[in-house]
This record gives sequence, structure tokens and C-alpha cells, in this order.
Amino acid sequence: MTELTGGPALPQERRVVTAIPGPKSQELWERKSATVAAGVGAVLPVFIKRAGGGVLEDVDGNSLIDFGSGIAVTSVGSSAEAVVRRAAAQLADFTHTCAMVTPYEPYIEVCEQLAELTPGDHEKKSALFNSGAEAVENAVKIARAYTKRQAVVVFDHGYHGRTNLTMALTAKNMPYKHGFGPFAPEVYRVPLAYPYRWLTGPENCAQEAADQAISQITKQIGAENVAAIIIEPLLGEGGFIEPAKGFLPAIAQFAKDNGIVFVADEIQSGFCRTGQWFACEDEGIVPDLITTAKGIAGGLPLAAVTGRAEIMDAAHAGGLGGTYGGNPVACAAAVGAIETMRELDLNAKAQRIEEVMKARLQTMAEKYDIIGEVRGRGAMIAIELVRSGSKDPNPEATSALAKACHQEGLLVLTTGTYGNVIRFLPPLVIGEDLLNEGLDILESAFAAL
Repeated sequence: MTELTGGPALPQERRVVTAIPGPKSQELWERKSATVAAGVGAVLPVFIKRAGGGVLEDVDGNSLIDFGSGIAVTSVGSSAEAVVRRAAAQLADFTHTCAMVTPYEPYIEVCEQLAELTPGDHEKKSALFNSGAEAVENAVKIARAYTKRQAVVVFDHGYHGRTNLTMALTAKNMPYKHGFGPFAPEVYRVPLAYPYRWLTGPENCAQEAADQAISQITKQIGAENVAAIIIEPLLGEGGFIEPAKGFLPAIAQFAKDNGIVFVADEIQSGFCRTGQWFACEDEGIVPDLITTAKGIAGGLPLAAVTGRAEIMDAAHAGGLGGTYGGNPVACAAAVGAIETMRELDLNAKAQRIEEVMKARLQTMAEKYDIIGEVRGRGAMIAIELVRSGSKDPNPEATSALAKACHQEGLLVLTTGTYGNVIRFLPPLVIGEDLLNEGLDILESAFAAL
């Protein structure tokens, strides 16, 4: 009998044959605890042997429905055919030379694709890196080089990474910042248009939040001192918050009027995740710089800053880069991932996932009053859980619900500033049968709370 492989060949079925985690995973967890730093945690301590489509198969033979995609990374599925084919061919040629020493064509191919796909018809250039945090940090460097200013403005509930500068940009303390300071200076935080929690109601949210943010920037920092305004068009770790309509255009226009570089952090929301190539397209935003990572390369580490050519060229030669930035194998994988997104029309698939998930989740919300809000776009959907009869965050129910799903073979992730949001990030190639089966498990978990 031929051994099963991962990727598209993996049977698309949920299968629970042991307790989760099973004995082999428990044994591996003991080995991990002995040799891996305690700060490297795990949402679910099961060890994966194969993955593909909408499932993860662990070392005990359990097959889990995947509503996480490695945190929005394996949008094209794990080990997608074009990703494997192109990455394997590149592996056979060479694995590394360092793009800053002797460059290679795959780096250029990725930058050409980014110039075509990102919003706007202006001349664009890109620089490639390893992670989302690196991309954001380099966007700040580029903006400062271009504007000759220092201040950076970010927003409540935002998340931008775990490096020293990006921890400063990130709003949430635990687990991202606690005990790791002091942080980089010249970072300023202003209000976000969070409709569900805006005190005067969602109908007032966009205008009032924009007015408050702009007032704080003008009075407390000085617009003439701001190099960059950085925002996630659809917030990730902050709780999949969709800023109230009109807020992003107002902030982008303020940036344009004051010579400030507007940076869209699309690391979690980019590459078809929201049903568009990039979430900022929803309101016609054309950012000066856009940062990408996660879904760009089908699971290999790659990130990018893409933007207006005159801004990208502001940094001096040698000022951008890194030993592994734009690794040739990762670049080849990215070309394969983008090929898959185009061929399978994954924007349409993300829109269909939204249609299925929101209909089911809204029905649950009508039945269970601890669901305060269903929100998100495409395959980036979330439910915010509250205490009955209020908007008080309910992290306890959130944790219990996630644990119940895990025990039944459904991987879900929690998030949010208050720890009370369950986020759904299924691979865009997931079948509707698995999608609905996962939602059945979720509904059963609600009924058992």
C-alpha cells in the first residue's frame, strides 16, 4: 500500500481515532518541553505529520479540520501542487546565494507580480524579506528615509510584529510585549473606528474616530513630524475588526494632504484572504506602501514591502536587505502560490466561504446571546463573545469553546485585545462539506456550554 502524502492527495475527511492530543503527540510534547524554550507555546499540542486541502493529519492518525491555515499562511492549501513543483525545481538548482551578493530571477518575478497585483497603477517597486515583522520594520525605515521625519502613528488594537520596533507598534501587551521593553521611541497610538464598541454607536464611529485620530496627530505629534501612518485595513490579532466604512479613506486623505506615507499592513489580510487580492481595495484605498507576508508563498517564509517607486527608492543602496531576504526557494514558492490563486480564482472561493460561514454564524448568533457580533470578510471571519445581556468580553467562554472544538477535531484560533474573539481562517481551497462539518462542531460546542 502506497503511503499517503500531504497536499491535495490527503483524504479530505475529519477522523478522530484517539483523544486529542493522542499518545504520540503527548510523547513529542514531552520532548519539546525538554529542549524548546518555554516561550514557544502552541495553541493545540498535536504534532502534524501531513496536511493538505482543509485538513491536518497528526502523528496519532487523527485528521483535523483546519480553520487556521497556519494563521492565514496556507491559503492555497498545504503543499499545493504549483508551490511544490516550483520550489522543488528551485531546490534542485540552488538554495541560496544571497540576493545582495549575486541576485537571481525568482526575486524579480515576485516583485513583478507584486507590482501587478497591489492597488494602484503608479510605478511600483518592492523589497523582499523573511517575515511580516521585518516587512513592517523596513516600511518604517523607507518612510523615514523618504520623508526625513521620525514619528510613526499606529492604532488601538493593531498588531504589527514581535521585533523591538514592531512590538512598540503593536497595541496588545500579553503575550506580545510583556516584560520585553523598553521599546523603540517615536511611536504614537491613536483611536481606531471599532464599530461594535464605539460608545456613541456604529453609525457615528467612522467620523468621530477619524476626527479624534487626526486631532491627536495634529495636536500631540504635529503632522509635519510624522513619517508614516500604519494600519491593518482589516485588523488581525486585534480581533478581526473591520474599521467603520469611511474611516480608512479619511485617514488616507489626511496622510496625503500632509506628506505622510500611508502604509497598509496586509500581512494577514492579503492575497485573496478577504475575497479581494488586498483588503484595502474594499474602499478603494491605494496605499503608498503595502506590507505582505503569510499567504504570499504557500507556507515558505517570505515577506515584502511594495510601494510607490519614488518612496521605495529613497533608501540608499545597501540600506535594505538581509541574508535570507527573498530566498530563491521561497520566491519560487510564491510564484507557485500566486499561480494557484489565479487558476483557482481563490478570491471567488473566499467570497463563497464568507457566504456560507456568515449565514451559519448569524443563525447561531440569533440562538446564543453570548455571540455579540459576527464580522469579517472573505475567509477572515470572527465572532466576538460577550457575557449574556452585555458587551462585557467573555474570554472564559471563548477558551472553553475553542477547547471543545479541538477535542472534536476542529482547529480554531482565539484572538482579540480582550481574548474574547474566535477567528476563522480556513484554507481557501477547503471543501464546503468540511466547512459545514466544522460549523456543525462549533454549533454543538455552543449548545454544550
